[in-house]
Amino acid sequence: MRTALKFSAALAAATLALTTLTACGGTSGPAASDGKDGKIKIMVGGLDKVIYLPARLTQQLGYFEDEGVHVTLLTEPAGVQATTSLVSGDVEGVVGFYDHTLDLQVKGKQVESVVQLAHAPGEVEVVSNKAAGELTSPKDFKGKKLGVTGLGSSTDFLTKYLAVKNGVQTNEFTPVAVGAGQTFLSALQQGSIQGGMTTDPTVAQILDKNLGKVLLDMRTPEGSQKALGGPYPSSSLYMNTDWVNSHKDTVRKLAKAFVKTLKWMSTHTPEQIAAKMPSDYAQGGKELYARAIKDTLPMFTEDGVMPADGPATVERVLKAFNPNLKNATVDLKKTYTTEFVKKSG
Repeated sequence: MRTALKFSAALAAATLALTTLTACGGTSGPAASDGKDGKIKIMVGGLDKVIYLPARLTQQLGYFEDEGVHVTLLTEPAGVQATTSLVSGDVEGVVGFYDHTLDLQVKGKQVESVVQLAHAPGEVEVVSNKAAGELTSPKDFKGKKLGVTGLGSSTDFLTKYLAVKNGVQTNEFTPVAVGAGQTFLSALQQGSIQGGMTTDPTVAQILDKNLGKVLLDMRTPEGSQKALGGPYPSSSLYMNTDWVNSHKDTVRKLAKAFVKTLKWMSTHTPEQIAAKMPSDYAQGGKELYARAIKDTLPMFTEDGVMPADGPATVERVLKAFNPNLKNATVDLKKTYTTEFVKKSG
């Protein structure tokens, strides 16, 4: 009971901190602008996650301002909440997983990726030391409590796919929304979850504190191929298609800024990248943060272009477990565009 209370307190504190940060960013203010004044709000599914690093880094390098767009970056603990902000019109764009564009299409919302930041998930399935003997692969998910950032998030999607692929039905294990960072660490340490899916820098902290070990690594294209059967385009800048079509000049500027960042990342060391980021992102220390960036760097594209067979992989993964998509027809060509990144090359 005591450990459960400790975890609940930690989760509540983290949620309060995130809510406060988001409020400071301006989500409690007026709705999204029309973008014609160059002012853009972008919601990120966790600003301090390395998988979304290009968002803050682009701002830190001054590339948004160089292109004449004034971007306010906001944060939510998981991509599913960020998507809600886009659909409700609170923001013009989201930096989150591409897979949400497919899920939204079958729900009647037309959203598209305009910059594809990554061609691998950047996600890691970890297992606590205590459960390591009984949880050795996704085949062992049955009966387990597994951490995800949020229900309906991409970590939830991928966990369900790995289960079904390995003979475990989605109702045979329990996904638990534990966020990332300290709330994930606490849940793992206290036994609220036996394992879970998370990203760096949380992964680096788990290994550094010896709280668990890696069960499955999808931070590289090779890891994505092994776990999911192909490239899995993940982190992206996605926006409402109607907004994109009516603000092409602004989207082109955003795309150019992001592509400049991706190219910069490909020519600089993890230490140099870490040095450009806010100091409070390195909660486990500078060296550990640089290591987290190094381990995650292979997931990123260098040009912002969607990998040719990536959308089909995502569709196959989602259809394996998602009843909304299973028998639906998805027009993949409407879920992304390369128009803006190719012009910025």
